[in-house]
Amino acid sequence: MSRPRQPVSRIEMTLDDYRLLSDFRYLLRQFFVFSEQEARAAGLTVQQHRALLAIKAFDGQPSIGDLAERLVIRHNSAVGLVDRLVQAGFVTRNADRADRRRMTLAVTARGEKKLLTISGANRQELRRLAPLLATLVARLER
Repeated sequence: MSRPRQPVSRIEMTLDDYRLLSDFRYLLRQFFVFSEQEARAAGLTVQQHRALLAIKAFDGQPSIGDLAERLVIRHNSAVGLVDRLVQAGFVTRNADRADRRRMTLAVTARGEKKLLTISGANRQELRRLAPLLATLVARLER
């Protein structure tokens, strides 16, 4: 997910450019704070919620390495996170059918229930923020 940084050429920034970036970051932060509060209210840590969402949204069944990449964390951190999710009954580890050495992850029914609660609230919050985000994107495109 991370890309090598390209050298930044000298660009001119106006006060409006800075305001646009600030407003964008503010809206993103509003969403993240909302989402974090919803996760905690559902009894999950922020990282557990992010992991459940990433596992559920993955195209196929992700490995721990896939999860680590998606969450932009180290592999050993993902292992500990998955251990806690498995222990809580939110995720299962399964041997990959094609490669028995590879373990894949799947969200359990219990994890799905938690994820549905949080995701429904997040979707409503995104709908609330959508017009503001659209305005910012339109300003960026000018």
